[in-house]
Amino acid sequence: MELKWLEDFIALSENGSFSKAANARYVTQPAFSRRIRSLENWLGIVLVNRDTLPTSLTEAGTEFVDEAQRLINDITAVRNRLQQRKNPHSLIFLAQHSTAVSFFPAWIQTLSPLVADAVVKLVPGNIHSLNEAFLAGSGDFLLTFASQAFDSPQMKRKSLSIQVGRDRLIPVSAPDEYGAPLHFFSKDAPCRLLAFPEETYLGGLIQKSAISLLPSQFRYDVVCENEMAEGLKAMATQGFGATWLPSSLIKQELEEKRLVELDTALPRIDLRILLYRNRHSAKPEVERFWNYLNELYGKE
Repeated sequence: MELKWLEDFIALSENGSFSKAANARYVTQPAFSRRIRSLENWLGIVLVNRDTLPTSLTEAGTEFVDEAQRLINDITAVRNRLQQRKNPHSLIFLAQHSTAVSFFPAWIQTLSPLVADAVVKLVPGNIHSLNEAFLAGSGDFLLTFASQAFDSPQMKRKSLSIQVGRDRLIPVSAPDEYGAPLHFFSKDAPCRLLAFPEETYLGGLIQKSAISLLPSQFRYDVVCENEMAEGLKAMATQGFGATWLPSSLIKQELEEKRLVELDTALPRIDLRILLYRNRHSAKPEVERFWNYLNELYGKE
């Protein structure tokens, strides 16, 4: 038995199809189907009617939904109690790489009086691993850019959210000797582009809301991919190419003219920064911190 099999089964019951549930769990459909089959083999019963469209649960499967959720809640509660013994006064934040670097340090500093003697732990990662870790109860809070990836029924049931900030993705390049962008989009020559991988959240967002909107005569060559915004910033400041980066991450570089913005006609992308709180956390410091944020920002 694996806990993720129970979580997969709950996702299947909520989404109504193997393909949608697999997407919600960030796995391929064949892998998801194997995990559901493994759960059935362990239980010794058939949970899913596979000969019907749309997919439906058997009578035993329908009865098992509440039992599976209870088991998940019980296991999570045990884990939380054990973690509290290990870290009795801590606030554990899971955060996307970009928000962990560009937003979190200054933000948590402004809230330091509230943190008091609690140990602040920051765990950065990509959006998919963070979602799974948060739902598994590995953190008190999740700091991330607003994304449909966190709109699943399971996420809404297990968490509360509040907007704590804003950011903006802007196109930048190192300057040439005259202070103009060294790399830019034009019809004369392809622009050297530094990019987030398209399968990452920021990469997909930039492709959809910026790159795909460029005039057809503007050509570009992707010369470097990096899912770390700090890595792209370092390459950009060295003059390796142009890229879109969160404005909070490059504030100093823009002020010092080590980076300059590209043509104002190019798309800029507004971002909302959300903080999710584990709805079932019993840690008093988590409750105090969350109540203060609700007073500060207002409920979402």
